[in-house]
Amino acid sequence: MEHVPPPAEELARLDRELAELDARRAQLLTRRAWLLAALRPPAPTAAPGWNPSAWGAPAAGRPGAPARPWGYVPPKQPSAPRSAQNVLLTLGGLLLTVAAIAFTLVSWGSMGIGGRSAVLAAVTVGALAAPAVLLRRGLTATAEALAALALVLTLLDAYAVHAVAAPDTDGLGFTAVAAAVLAALWTAYGLALGKLHLPLPAAVVLAQWPLLFGAWAAGAPALVVGWALLATAVLDGAVALWGKGTGARVTACVGGSVMAFSALMVGLTLSVTASGPLGALAPGVLLLTAAAAALAGAWRAPRGFARAGGAVAGLAVVAAVGGVPAAAVPEGWRVLAYLLAGLALAAVVRTRLPRNVAIGVLVASAAVVAGALVGALPGLAAVLLGPVTLLSDVWAGSPEGFRSAVGSTLPWSELAATPVVPALVAGLLGAAYRWWPSLARIAAPLIAREEPGSGAGPSGAPGTGTPEAGGAAAPGVSGAPWYAGGAPAARRRPSGAALRGAAGAGAAVLGWGALLLAGAVLDVPYAVAVTGETVLVAGLLALAVRGARSGRDGSAAVPVTALVVALAAAVSTGLLSLASEGASYAVFGTLTALFAGAAVRAAGAGVPRAVFAVAATVGGTVLSGFAGRSLGLAPHEAAPLVLLVPALTVLFGARLRRNPVALPVELTGALGALVAVALAVPDAPFLALVLALCGVLAAGAAVRPERRPVAGYLAAALFVLATWVRLAASEVSFPEAYTLPVTVPALVVGFLRRRKDPEASSWTAYGPGLAATLLPSLAVAWTDPDWQRPLLLGVAALVITLLGARYRLQALLLLGGAVLALDGLHELAPYVVQVAGALPRWLPPALAGLLLLVVGATYEQRLRDARRLKDALGRMR
Repeated sequence: MEHVPPPAEELARLDRELAELDARRAQLLTRRAWLLAALRPPAPTAAPGWNPSAWGAPAAGRPGAPARPWGYVPPKQPSAPRSAQNVLLTLGGLLLTVAAIAFTLVSWGSMGIGGRSAVLAAVTVGALAAPAVLLRRGLTATAEALAALALVLTLLDAYAVHAVAAPDTDGLGFTAVAAAVLAALWTAYGLALGKLHLPLPAAVVLAQWPLLFGAWAAGAPALVVGWALLATAVLDGAVALWGKGTGARVTACVGGSVMAFSALMVGLTLSVTASGPLGALAPGVLLLTAAAAALAGAWRAPRGFARAGGAVAGLAVVAAVGGVPAAAVPEGWRVLAYLLAGLALAAVVRTRLPRNVAIGVLVASAAVVAGALVGALPGLAAVLLGPVTLLSDVWAGSPEGFRSAVGSTLPWSELAATPVVPALVAGLLGAAYRWWPSLARIAAPLIAREEPGSGAGPSGAPGTGTPEAGGAAAPGVSGAPWYAGGAPAARRRPSGAALRGAAGAGAAVLGWGALLLAGAVLDVPYAVAVTGETVLVAGLLALAVRGARSGRDGSAAVPVTALVVALAAAVSTGLLSLASEGASYAVFGTLTALFAGAAVRAAGAGVPRAVFAVAATVGGTVLSGFAGRSLGLAPHEAAPLVLLVPALTVLFGARLRRNPVALPVELTGALGALVAVALAVPDAPFLALVLALCGVLAAGAAVRPERRPVAGYLAAALFVLATWVRLAASEVSFPEAYTLPVTVPALVVGFLRRRKDPEASSWTAYGPGLAATLLPSLAVAWTDPDWQRPLLLGVAALVITLLGARYRLQALLLLGGAVLALDGLHELAPYVVQVAGALPRWLPPALAGLLLLVVGATYEQRLRDARRLKDALGRMR
């Protein structure tokens, strides 16, 4: 009997077959079009602008052209007939080079002077003439190979002349002359045979050595060597800008960079080691000349090279100008001379230098300032991190001065200028923050300055697309300049508000660091240092609160930085106060009050206000710990006092309810409770008391509905843990006598709760009561050598597990099953160990591997079983 499918199934089948037919038809049509295009003869070439045969015919490679079938491979073009010949000639040229080197080094001595000269002259002339003939025949690669051979031969000629004709001449002097002659020869040769790529770069490489070797040969001082290096770098720069060929220009750029760097290092070394201002003048002239050369090259260089040239010129000017006064002042104050010279470079904004060059000079100025500030980091790190050593000897007594409290071994007497550097930079950044509009007007000519050739828009018309040039602004681009804080320009640049905020933030950080360093350098008394740092924290907090309350995005950098620095300063001040009991109470009390007041004043600022409140909570926790130490209490005895602040945070959270500040404060209080628990660990009775008190606090937090899901379970766990610790501290061997009176009422209460609310979770109803007895009994059963307790515990756990499975109660099933499994493992452990010792050592790994294979082979089924088990447990209450 023929089976007739349902209409829906038959319709779906017909649709699939029709789709397959359409796809096959499209494939055949594509193949047919390609075959037609392949068989069509090529059309004759028509005059430009007149090709009637191509009207309506799509061009190859464009939409509508006949598509090539999948897997089509175009036929290979026949190789050029001269390719094999080129390869052979290239290898021949390389072999000739090797032979020439071997001949010169090995067989040279067996010939007379005439034979030597004739052989070298003939081979060199032939090697120099052959590339010209080869280039006319199109053998460029072979010509390059023979040109390389000719280069090696000319070097060997120079070596041979020195070894035979002028053996007594100075080696460095002869090398300088030979390098100059060969550089000129290869320059002329490269210009004559313009198609060769090797001669001109080789000439540039040879041109690096004449002046340097000549100066060394003449025994010139280091300054003359520096001038020789600089002259070579200038020559390289000219070749890099106006030379012929990319290879020569790149080689000149690399060589010029190396030579210029060497010249600058020579000048800088001589300037730094000068015995006085007059001795620093000559190196300064060398550095200034190098700066002028760098600026001249950067003036015509592309963007990246122009900025690099400007940066090099700026650094050279700083080294030259700052080196003269630096040689006249003590060593500790020299950095100030270079800093002032670096700051003076900012005047470049009013010059007519190209924009990229000016930016490079400003980068050099910023680098000098950054380098000067880096020199102050060791002192600042010593001031901030030195008080950490007081943690090992708290309240040992007030030291005499700030340095002794810091405990640093730095030579503070030689760091007299260290505070001046950050103070000067902070003052300048603060002035820039205060008078930013005036500074923006001063820098406006630099910002609006156009580079040569950059005034044309994409179409070549000058001024298109730039409002400054008179053209229309692009859509969505404001005509206001970026330094005025307007809309972003076409090229993304930092806004004026962001730059102003960065200046203000830098002023705050550097001002704070300068004051700390000044205290260490002057070695102020300990009380003055502690008071001064506390006042600094207050000022930073005031700045942070003011910015947080204003809520202006453009000035967000200043309050955020002030907040971060205030926290760091508070930590440093708190560590510094640990030397004295009175100072500790005064500082931490003041800090707690300051941060609490800041939290109150910063209304409406979410994150800053939470940070202030958290810092105040930490300060209160530390004060409670100080109180226990002042009362002479042991750490475990002081633990209940530490819980005062967590208790206040619970009350504070109940007061604030869903305020965003409540959760951070309560979490900080919870961390304080963890500290109290850690303090009470050495003494079990106090630990039980602290755990119980923490349970009370968690239960108080659980009264609030938004905290109940977490705090309720935490309170139950803490109470049970406190009970276990108390029982263990009392050396109770029968914990059931204490836990069962708690378990039975708890289970009754849970049963009544379930009757009233059948949807209530079994963990809430029965979990605490069952855990109160099962878990302590399990812990004792693992150390009990008798069999009665494990047997009774196993029977009770089995009953609980069966009840959980019968009534679909998750807490009973999981708790009972876990206790039953662990109890059974305890009873079977000796036999398992005995059997494992009797088995061969290879059997356990083999069984484990077999188990893994079985699980892997039935992975999908095991996964489905695990999902079904998870779903079954999830449906339980």
